[in-house]
Amino acid sequence: MQLGFVSAILPDLDFESVIQFASAEGFECVEIMCWPVGKAERKYAGVTHIDVNRLSSDEVARIRAILEKYGVAISGLGYYPNPLDPNPEVSRAAIQHIRKVILAAELLGLQQVNTFIGRDWTRSVEENWPTFRKVWKPLVAFAEDHGVRIGIENCPMLFTRDEWPGGKNLAHAPAIWRRMFEEIPSPHFGLNYDPSHLVWQHMDWLVPLREFRDRIFHVHAKDVRLRRDRLNDVGILATPLQYHEPCIPGLGEINWGRFIGELMSVGYQGPVCIEVEDDTFGRSLEGRQRAIRTAARHLRNFIQK
Repeated sequence: MQLGFVSAILPDLDFESVIQFASAEGFECVEIMCWPVGKAERKYAGVTHIDVNRLSSDEVARIRAILEKYGVAISGLGYYPNPLDPNPEVSRAAIQHIRKVILAAELLGLQQVNTFIGRDWTRSVEENWPTFRKVWKPLVAFAEDHGVRIGIENCPMLFTRDEWPGGKNLAHAPAIWRRMFEEIPSPHFGLNYDPSHLVWQHMDWLVPLREFRDRIFHVHAKDVRLRRDRLNDVGILATPLQYHEPCIPGLGEINWGRFIGELMSVGYQGPVCIEVEDDTFGRSLEGRQRAIRTAARHLRNFIQK
């Protein structure tokens, strides 16, 4: 396994500075964010460390030279919109940009793109399924044609009032993953597995690793604290941020020794990228870098170079 981090937490640094930091801290890889340039739509979104709309041959050469200089790899290109948004313009823009990220991965000699399935959050899972087929069958075929794998993160995107009641990412549970892969059995279609999202849904975060061992393309290392006092007060029908708090590995509910051990036992040999989505260490650049370092210190008990 290769230990890395997700570049979204360092929006104030340019690409080379992110890679330089990764090298200095002994990381082997970074998941690089590739949002369209512009204002972020939500927290931790809208970060652009590679602009896929301006990826000339000179820029590709520059990126490769930076990676070689610092001895750090890109674990995958990340872009997490809502391709199934009920607004056709929003959906169309997301799909078009995913295709551009896939093409960028091919140009850079990469095989991994990470994203969300998306969802019309006002409709049931069943009502979303026809749109899933319409959008994702051609997207996965496009990725196949360009030698790129798509890893779907299992975050429900169900945190704020505008994401209620269904969330903005269909792929939040094993029953849905199973159906996704039955509908689209391509070996280029898999998961960017984040155990923390299973924790707050009161699901086992180890059990799916065996069934979906061949579909786990990329892993996010993020933890979560469940506030039992708040949960007892508001119940599971409340918006999740009322009773849970994302945190870095080592500060939450997940036993990372058991998790990494299970990944090893199912034969996973890919990237494990730290994702920082809390303010435990402050909101400054220095604090966010300290959060990455602290998480890495914990995970290196289980992941060795």
